[in-house]
Amino acid sequence: MAGTSGRFTTVIKAKINKLLDKAEDPGETLDYSYQKQLESLQGVKKGIADVVTAKKRLQMQSSKLEQSVVKLDTQARQALAQGNEELARTALERKNVAQSELQGLDQQVSELEAQQQKLTDSEQKLRTKIEAFRSKKEVIKAQYSAAEAQVRISEAATGVGEEMADVGMAMQRALDKTENMRARADAVSELEAAGTFDDLTALGPGQDDIDRQLSELSSGSAVDNDLAKMKAELAAGPGAAGDDKQIEAGKEDPA
Repeated sequence: MAGTSGRFTTVIKAKINKLLDKAEDPGETLDYSYQKQLESLQGVKKGIADVVTAKKRLQMQSSKLEQSVVKLDTQARQALAQGNEELARTALERKNVAQSELQGLDQQVSELEAQQQKLTDSEQKLRTKIEAFRSKKEVIKAQYSAAEAQVRISEAATGVGEEMADVGMAMQRALDKTENMRARADAVSELEAAGTFDDLTALGPGQDDIDRQLSELSSGSAVDNDLAKMKAELAAGPGAAGDDKQIEAGKEDPA
């Protein structure tokens, strides 16, 4: 059962792959890949922008701390000049804290600058790669379009292909019907010449084939009688023929 299920799954996958391969347009696939690469490039640019923004924010904080250090140092000097050593000490303590924070910010800014440089290098490499892919993509699309046109021309010229196959099948069916009709016409002509078909128009109303044969027989006998009579008249001579006419006339005129 497991083997059957595995074979069934393989067949389904094969069918799906065949349909996908048939439906896949290389041009669309290349354009989609190019679009995804552009999106990646935009992501890198956004990352660089975020790093620069964070660096600028830290630099602003660092600038404020520098100003604070200078201010605290000035305040400490003023307090000491006025004899307020305790206040001067407090100002110097805050100055030291600000200097420590400033050193930390400077280190973070340096790290962000290094990260920014790496992202910039990556962005430049990716941009170069995408430009190369775009050029190659257009070449491949042009080559595919030319090959596709060549295939269509070749299929149309040789009668290969699904559409031309349908046209060829339709033409073959038309030829078969034509040949069948011609064969039927020849057969009818041959049977008609052989006398197989009766002339239905020669029969009178209500007559069948037997009536036709009897009528032809009667007609043939009448013709034979007339022919025998003519032969007898000719053998008797012209006078006999005239006497016969007079006799026939006397029969017709009772006066």
